Amino acid sequence: MFEKLLQMEQKYDDINDQLSDPEVIADRDKYTAFMKEYKNLTPIVEAFRAYKATQAELDEAKELLADGGLDAELKEMAQLQLEDAKALLEEQTQQLKILLLPKDPNDDKNVIVEIRGGAGGEEASLFANSLYRMYSMYAEAHRWKQEVLNANPTELGGYKEISFSIEGEGAYSRMKYESGVHRVQRVPETESQGRIHTSTVTVAVLPEADEVELEINPADLKIDVFRSSGAGGQHINKTESAVRITHLPTGVVVECQDERSQHKNKDKAMKVLRARLFEAKQQEQTDKIASERKMQVGTGDRSERIRTYNYPQGRMTDHRIGLTLYRLEAILNGDLDEIFDALATADQAAKLAGQNDEN
Repeated sequence: MFEKLLQMEQKYDDINDQLSDPEVIADRDKYTAFMKEYKNLTPIVEAFRAYKATQAELDEAKELLADGGLDAELKEMAQLQLEDAKALLEEQTQQLKILLLPKDPNDDKNVIVEIRGGAGGEEASLFANSLYRMYSMYAEAHRWKQEVLNANPTELGGYKEISFSIEGEGAYSRMKYESGVHRVQRVPETESQGRIHTSTVTVAVLPEADEVELEINPADLKIDVFRSSGAGGQHINKTESAVRITHLPTGVVVECQDERSQHKNKDKAMKVLRARLFEAKQQEQTDKIASERKMQVGTGDRSERIRTYNYPQGRMTDHRIGLTLYRLEAILNGDLDEIFDALATADQAAKLAGQNDEN
């Protein structure tokens, strides 16, 4: 591990020198690539240098204690320094192991989120709207850009389905654990006898794919245009601006009718199609890995019930990691960082355990 860290430190210093080179500064693409690599290496190198400083303190304390001429007070101070350095070194070693875990190549990508009402009829559609609001507020708090790509609203203010993009640094790294079935337990407004109903909503979080990463043959696409319609089937657009794209080899169908412009709807539909095909390609690769080596938290199986939101008790429970929080209102208002941090920590622990098993 330390040989690898020394190589990374050397590379970090080399890149730092390159960033001062006028030729590199003049080449925008090269400068951007170096800056990205420099940024990725910075936390690892800083942690490694802190580790080396602690190791030096530990060695110094050992040398002092080996000196037989020390008085009692200095010996006690050296012993305390030794114990503190040992404890800190253990923490720093664990931190370095986590930093050296293979990084998800999609972590820096923007995301496309698809929310669909599941079991529970109108109540599921209303909760789909609650989840859309929750993620929108989270994005806003992090100054990320959010844009609706397609929506199928209901007359009561819910969504049968809604897809939207979130653009921001590290968006996928935070949102990737949200894929799966979200369950809600609450008393619907339409329920006269106050009985608690259980409904479900499915969430899919897809990393946005660049055209370079996924080439789509235009001959593989069937593109249909039709009139946009709103809740209850009422026509909201007299022109055929809505777009439906079918990817013939896979049968994947994407619709977009949120914009009045056919061209804009086509662009948005292609963005969603590219993300879905990219995810399917990645899933195929993941399935080739032996099941015992898969992440325990992972990015979520869409058929897996991952979370319950219980309104009467003000409780949210994430079933994958056994996390229960009694501040449902704040969570639904976009306060999700505690949940995302806990999921990321559990994911790291699972990966470290997997590495130890392999070693």
